[in-house]
Amino acid sequence: MAQVRALVLERQHELALRDIELPLEVGPGMVKIAIHTVGVCGSDVHYYTHGRIGPFVVEAPMVLGHEAAGTVIELGEGVSHLKVGDRVCMEPGIPDPNSRASRLGLYNVDPAVSFWATPPVHGVLTPEVVHPANYTFKLPDHVSFAEGAMVEPFAVGMQAASKARIAPGDIAVVLGAGPIGTMVALAALAGGCARVIIADLAQPKLDIAARYQGVVPVNISEKNLAEEVARLTEGWGADLVFECSGSPRAWETIMQLPRPGGAIVIVGLPVEPVKVDIAAASIKEVRIENVFRYAHQYDRAIALIASGKVDLKPLISQTFAFDDAIAAFDRAVEARPSDVKLQIRIGAPA
Repeated sequence: MAQVRALVLERQHELALRDIELPLEVGPGMVKIAIHTVGVCGSDVHYYTHGRIGPFVVEAPMVLGHEAAGTVIELGEGVSHLKVGDRVCMEPGIPDPNSRASRLGLYNVDPAVSFWATPPVHGVLTPEVVHPANYTFKLPDHVSFAEGAMVEPFAVGMQAASKARIAPGDIAVVLGAGPIGTMVALAALAGGCARVIIADLAQPKLDIAARYQGVVPVNISEKNLAEEVARLTEGWGADLVFECSGSPRAWETIMQLPRPGGAIVIVGLPVEPVKVDIAAASIKEVRIENVFRYAHQYDRAIALIASGKVDLKPLISQTFAFDDAIAAFDRAVEARPSDVKLQIRIGAPA
């Protein structure tokens, strides 16, 4: 254990930048990483404002942050695919490799998974962390730390696109133009969708999403989404609908959007149970898929970013210094319509 400076959620509504004792011993198969950039995720903010997400309750001080990139500074015994000096990003969930879920390839739904900044597991808004090498991924030289810290949320989009079973030329609808909704839209386009209709109430977020070729923005405060989808699909409906808003209201009309035989992929998590029109889903034989984090997506996500086919840089709204980390979270709580992704830089600019 070592005393290190970190952004600590002391309890609901209370953050502190202070020293805390964290494990930094580098055992076999592990690497020590100097953290450079960490993204501010909605789940981090939710723990700050609400103190809990579902069954995960903050009952003791916890370091926040799980979207991270940095540089390898020490190798544990047996690590051969990485070297000191490698620029990397890290998958924050560590499953039990012997669990039944992991053996089935579904390690993201392993009940025993240990996930950064999910109570009681500490996150990585601190200068150094130790992590399994098998969940640490080298970044290509031309991919920045800022982009590396975006791989984690983009992996959610990749998981959603994979679950959707996209066919080339599909038309998709994404509900919610926040960070995850926009990344789902980009992953859907990269996966073969011809167009993605993205819907939100916040015009600034829609304007950012609309910069990408193939994205069609719809402001649902001004237009009826079902009517727009019908118009844009000649009355047939969307092949795929990605629900990324987490709003219970989305479920009141969502069954109007997919075509017969289409699919709904659930990405956003409502905090309360919602009513689902099963009869409407049955009449259309709508396939419903669920997404919880991601599995086997990091390599693919990094490859797409490195290829230039997916550019996440326009989604970074502002970067804060580590000393201003509390201000970054307070800014995130404001939920400004023009903000998509806020990041905190711990390492020197690069």
